[in-house]
Order: sequence, then C-alpha cells, then structure tokens
Amino acid sequence: MAETMKIRCRNNGQMIDVPFGSSLKVVFQLSGLQMDREPVCAYVNNKVEGMNYRVYKPKDVEFVGPDTASGHRTYTRSLFFVLCKAVHDLYPDGSVVIDIPVSNGYYCDLHLDCEVTSDVVARIRQRMQEIIDAGLRIRRHEVPTEEAVRVFEKLGTKSKVTLLKTLGSLYTTYYEIDGYVDYFYGTMLTNTSQLYLFGLEPYYEGALLRTPSMENLEELAPVTRQDKMFDIFREHHSWQRIMGIGTIGTFNEVVAMGHADDLIRVAEALQEKKIAQIAEQVAERKDVRMVLISGPSSSGKTTTCKRIATQLAVNGIWPVLISLDDYFVDRENTPRDESGDYDYESLYALNLPLLNEHLTALFRGEEVELPKYDFQTGMSQPSGRRLQLKPHQVLVVEGIHALNPELTASIPAEQKFCVYASALTTILLDTHNYIPTTDNRLLRRIIRDYKYRGCSAKETIRRWPSVRRGEKKWIFPYQEEADVMFNTAMLYELAVIKKQAEPVLEEVPENCPEYAEARRLLKFLHYIKAVDYETLPPTSLLREFIGGSSFKY
Repeated sequence: MAETMKIRCRNNGQMIDVPFGSSLKVVFQLSGLQMDREPVCAYVNNKVEGMNYRVYKPKDVEFVGPDTASGHRTYTRSLFFVLCKAVHDLYPDGSVVIDIPVSNGYYCDLHLDCEVTSDVVARIRQRMQEIIDAGLRIRRHEVPTEEAVRVFEKLGTKSKVTLLKTLGSLYTTYYEIDGYVDYFYGTMLTNTSQLYLFGLEPYYEGALLRTPSMENLEELAPVTRQDKMFDIFREHHSWQRIMGIGTIGTFNEVVAMGHADDLIRVAEALQEKKIAQIAEQVAERKDVRMVLISGPSSSGKTTTCKRIATQLAVNGIWPVLISLDDYFVDRENTPRDESGDYDYESLYALNLPLLNEHLTALFRGEEVELPKYDFQTGMSQPSGRRLQLKPHQVLVVEGIHALNPELTASIPAEQKFCVYASALTTILLDTHNYIPTTDNRLLRRIIRDYKYRGCSAKETIRRWPSVRRGEKKWIFPYQEEADVMFNTAMLYELAVIKKQAEPVLEEVPENCPEYAEARRLLKFLHYIKAVDYETLPPTSLLREFIGGSSFKY
C-alpha cells in the first residue's frame, strides 16, 4: 500500500490523504474542490509554488486562479514563454525582448529579419494559438547552474548567461515546451492549453501582448493609450544603451568590476538634468501660477517637488509650497470605503471648496490663512500661517490627486503646469523577464514605513492591494494629462534598496498570508548585487526612503 500523508486544503478547510510525493495537480484532483477555472498555482505553507510542485511532508495548501496577483503572474509568464517559442518557430534567427507593462498589456520588442507589420504580428499570434491548442506540456528542469549556463550559451541567449553567472546559485530551474527552453524567475503553468485567452497586436515598432482582466477573467484588459509613459521608457532605455547596461546581469558585472560609484553619479546627474528641464519649461510658460505634482504611492513625489522648487529658484521663480494634506476634511466627514473604513485616498477626503476658494483668492493677489490638519484629533483648524502670492512666485502643490481636474476646477488650465512622477523601472532581469514597476515602489514603501512609521513589512504588504486599488481609481486615469512625465526610478536603486529591504522582509512570519509576497520579493532581490548607499548625494530622491536626506520631510 502506497504511503500517504495529510494535506490541509485552506480553500475548504478539509484534511486530505494524498500519496507521498504527489504533485499539487494531483492534490487538487483529490481535494474535490470546484473552482470556476482550474488553479494555476498554489500557496504551500504561504509560499507560491507551481502545480508541478511535489509534496513530501504535511503542508497547508491554498489553490489560486488567475484572478489573484500570484495567479496572474503565473499565467502571464507562461504566455511570455509561448510568445517566445512562437517567434523562435517562425523566425529562428529573431528574438524577443519582453520590455515594459504599458497600456494594460506588455510591450514586446521584436527583433526579426523583417519589418514588424500587422501581418507579421498576426502570423505570430496564430502560431501562439496553435501552440496553445496543441496542449503541450510545460516541463520544469532543475539542474546545476553550470549546466544551465551551457544550455543558454548554446542557444546564444547572452542576457540569461550573464544573469546566471552573476547569481551565485548552485542550482537553476528552467522550463521547456516541445524542445524550446527558457528561463523565468517564477512559477509557470503545466500545460499550454491552460492559456485560454490572450491578445497580440501591433504597438509602435513591436507588439502589445494582452492578458485577461483580473476583474473579469473572460475579457482582455482594455487597451488604454499611454504614449507619454511609453516615451519615458524609451528615453531611459536610450540612456541605458549609452552606458551599456540594460539587464541585471550586465549591471552585476559592472558592480563586480568596482564601478558602482560611477553608475550612481551618472544616474543622479541624468535625473537632475531632467528636473532642471522641467523647471525651464515652467519658466517658459509665463501664465503659469501653479505647479501640480502627482504620482502613486512611494513614487518620490515629495522629493521631486522639493527639487523642482530648487530649480525654479534657479530660473528666477520663487516657489511657495503648500500641502494638500492640510486640506483634509474633519475625520467624521471623510468618505468610507467598501469595508466601512475611512477612505483617505478619496478625492473627497479633501475640502475642495476651501482649496479652490484659497487658490482663486491667491491668484487675485489676496491674502489667505492656510488651514492645518491635526492627524491626532482628525480636525482641521486655522494654522496662523498667512500667505499672499507675489508676481514672481508660483504655488507648488504635491499630492496624489494633483492631476485630477476636479481638484483645481476654479483655476484656468493655462495657469497650471502638471507633472506626473512615478518609479518606472526600466532595467530588465533579462530579455524575457521584466521588473514590475510596482515592485520598485512597494520596496521603497516597505523601507520607509519601517524606518519612519514603525510599520512592519507584513503590515505594508497587507495594505498594498488597497493602495493599488486607490491608485487605479484616483491617479492612473489622469497620468497622460500631465504636461511632463518624470521617471523617479534610477538604474542603481534596487541594488541600494536590497541591503535595507532584505532584513525587514525576513521578519515576515511564515504563518501569515503576507509571507508569500515577502518571499517573492526576497527571491527577486537575490538576483541583484548589493551596492552601499554612502556615496549617494544628500539630495538624492532615494534618500526620501533610505534616510540621510538634506531635505526636511
């Protein structure tokens, strides 16, 4: 009789007897669970594993579908794999760069032996569908790293070879579909037939790969044009090409050669040059009386605001900074979210009539007394600070709602200059593994919350989905309306964040749901060589999160 063991299924709370060494796919079949779609991965003791993972001792298991963050990543990675195989089948000498998330999809830079036309994209899409319809197994191989390096050297995939050589791991996992192999840094599906919905269409010089919407798995996420954001990504890619660093593997090589300080100096200089250009654009528009700076959580809005203010002064414009936080309504009048909690992310948590009354008065040359919000009592009160704008002064206002036209409805458009700031990560792990921009911001927030707000990584991770929902509702719809889009991410920053983030993430206990996300972030940081932050200038935007800034927050 085969040896069995007990698995606790968290989906239904039942204990299941399963044969020793069963895969998660078998465990699911034995569980009797009914899900709208078969699971794409599972949390095993709160750690994400693929359905081919085998259990050899009692575990807690929770099966998840593509409507979860972990499940959607698994689905998307597997779709990347099928795309790369389709291009390889049709254009053996061609290549794919899975570049950036944009327009509710993923921009794929196609390097083929022909022009990327709509017919070419349609041909690739058809080949992808054939691979999916064939129901091919996605096989997982775990081998000594030197063997994996030989595999990818033979294939000529330089970015993967460089990454694996700089990683320092004893063993490496790679995947195979019908003889075509690739490397991905997360869980994968077990069969191509599980990819039930996708889209591929021409986008700029490449293609936009589309995935099911997490809100409605039966539909593709709608395409939203993000031309300004796309231009920012391309600008930063051009900088990276100048420096010869496009992937983490090449970055690690440069750090190992002792050139980290050079990278920091160049990255900081490029960012300061961009900030100076923004201030010059404001100066050229003589009607502007107000600079509005918006962006999602941990995008570096506050330091961006202060550095733009400094550059405005260089251009003979005296900046006057006011905080939208002081315009909160009394706590008892704050809107509530679907859970009944106060929704401080809502636009209507601000006293819009008072704000617009003050702005209109200031631009007429009148004096106003600014409010002060007491976060302890939840009450707004007079601050005693009186303000009157002089002809050479402009208001500089920073906040998540700054680009929302309803915030400053009484102010003519020509008097406003809008800046959208976000950490748009442009460096790739390798050519088939991009780095989510949200991971960059989450890591920043974890460090900041821990250092300055006494908040654990567990709590920050727990709150993050709610923060993201607020961004999607209140910030992202207005980002393309900005006069200027500013990328606050720097080429070196993940290597600096690594040293502070790792010990904080290690504190997340295994017995909580946030453990899975903490382990995922730790695994991702493992790919990056750490860089000391002592040489960062005191005005560096990154010091808003890691400490040591010369600005007052």
